[in-house]
Amino acid sequence: MPALPARLRPAPIAAALALLAGLCMVSTDRAAPRAPAGSTAVIARGSNSFAFDLYGALRSQPGNLFLSPFSIETAMSMVYSGARGQTAQQMSAVLHLPADPRQAQAEFSDLLGTLQSAARTHGYQLDIADGLWAQQGYPLLPSYLESMRSAYSAEIDSVDFSRDAPAIAARIDSWVAQHTHDKIKNLFAPSAFHPDMRLVLANAIYFKGSWERPFQPELTHDDIFTAPDGAKIQVHMMQQQGSFNYSDAGAYQLLELPYKGGTLVMDIFLPRKPDGLAEFERTLTSDSLAASLTRLRPALVRVELPRFTMTSSFELNRELVALGMPLAFSRGADFSGMSERGRELSLSTVVHKAWVDVNEQGTEAAAATGIGVIATAVVRYTDFRVDHPCFFLIRDLSSGAILFMGRLDRPAPG
Repeated sequence: MPALPARLRPAPIAAALALLAGLCMVSTDRAAPRAPAGSTAVIARGSNSFAFDLYGALRSQPGNLFLSPFSIETAMSMVYSGARGQTAQQMSAVLHLPADPRQAQAEFSDLLGTLQSAARTHGYQLDIADGLWAQQGYPLLPSYLESMRSAYSAEIDSVDFSRDAPAIAARIDSWVAQHTHDKIKNLFAPSAFHPDMRLVLANAIYFKGSWERPFQPELTHDDIFTAPDGAKIQVHMMQQQGSFNYSDAGAYQLLELPYKGGTLVMDIFLPRKPDGLAEFERTLTSDSLAASLTRLRPALVRVELPRFTMTSSFELNRELVALGMPLAFSRGADFSGMSERGRELSLSTVVHKAWVDVNEQGTEAAAATGIGVIATAVVRYTDFRVDHPCFFLIRDLSSGAILFMGRLDRPAPG
């Protein structure tokens, strides 16, 4: 079996996303507004569509790439809850969320509860946490805060960004580290926070699952991995053989590795050509993924998979604007669903960090997404238009001495 191309390593993203639809029919005991029956499948499909749109915007970056689009979608949906007008329309289209923010809240609440309930039932660890830090005294709408508590079980805190922004950044980073078992640290740079900050929202997600059939450590051996540029890299190659769901699509092979509990899997897409991943990525969409998964069938497979760990970090402002939500980052943003002064708010930064470790026992992964919301009140300028004669001088500020003076009566072309 050919060695895995280096840039295939983001495969856990597809695995987590592909399984959302499979998880969505499990019942939940999460206290939250109820969404219509079957709506978790709808919100999961929308989340997957956003995932591949975002991956398409990021895939031109060289090297390893790993992220949790579900974390990003969750954090952005918290912002979407407070968006109105054209801002909400753009966010709904980019995030593939229902046009009604209240419906999106209810469906997300059910999906979050479904995922966590399935983890408790099937014996793997999946922790999802949401937090909100608001400027002291800023008039956020009680209805918005209540929706964050009820739909997202968000932890809400009051802070003063004008006094000690670096300390608040450290406080939020500590929250993120706690909820990702210390795998994600320094999500925000202290310089990201300043006195105009009014609100920070964050999502943290942590997963730890064991393979249904672990790789035997004694079978792991040193082997060679060929990078897209032809470079030869020594890796620790795990191996096992048995019956797995598998598909041969000609240009690529697809393998499904199940985690203990039978609810989550890792799907690995392996192009036939060692340098074929870029070509495969160009055709990758939510629909093409769904079609590929329908072709999986049980087969006897000898699996060889490198042991690996990676971390990726992103600032996503440019990608989200390019995908179609420029208003949210502009002075024209409308977040009046957050505050009566919501038309003075806009997004300042969307940051994301993700980590994954794949080894003989299973997979551990964590990610966090942070969003800064700042005040961008309309600035009014006083006109000063020199279209008639004037007097002017040049002086030294320290001494007050006038060094030059004059009158502009009839300007000569410069």
